[in-house]
Amino acid sequence: MTGATEILVALIAVTIALAAVFLVRPSITAGTTGKILAFVALAILPALCIDAGVSAHMQRSEQTQFCISCHAMETHGLSLYVDDPNYIPAYHFQNHLVPANQACYACHTDYTIYGPLKDKLQGMKRVYMQYISTPPKVIVINGGYSNAQCLHCHAGARGFMENPIHSAMMASLTTDQVSCITSGCHDTIHNADQLSNVKLWSPSK
Repeated sequence: MTGATEILVALIAVTIALAAVFLVRPSITAGTTGKILAFVALAILPALCIDAGVSAHMQRSEQTQFCISCHAMETHGLSLYVDDPNYIPAYHFQNHLVPANQACYACHTDYTIYGPLKDKLQGMKRVYMQYISTPPKVIVINGGYSNAQCLHCHAGARGFMENPIHSAMMASLTTDQVSCITSGCHDTIHNADQLSNVKLWSPSK
């Protein structure tokens, strides 16, 4: 369990124990001390449980295994093992250019539940499609993929900055006038619908 999960479990246990005490012996709340303790048990501790619960689930949602646990994302998870360095997500994942246990989160934090309020609402729409409605056959990022997600790691990196192609078009890259994943550049991404035609890498080798 993560630290946030352990704290959540402890808080819930204490809250349930205190609530049970007040249920069995309500007379405890007759005095001032009892009233304060009841307020803590029935108001403060539940609020802390909610806060710890949100924190624990946010930590869990950053994990690669969480992202690919949805049926609609299984092929995207499989694409991380494509044995071809031209597949950008696979190359980053297999060479630990991003944390392997947070591979999705590292490159997709500017929308859905990780972004501002409007993006969190968009993320809840995806949750709705997963559990109540039907996920789309083709996963598409609304508004496209921002270069900021690439540049927050690559900008300033020697290998990136000394590349004459990158340096010549840096202004266009930082303003999203030209996409990093445009045709002719780094245009092989997940290609999740073509995995039956590619070789996969096995980490056990």
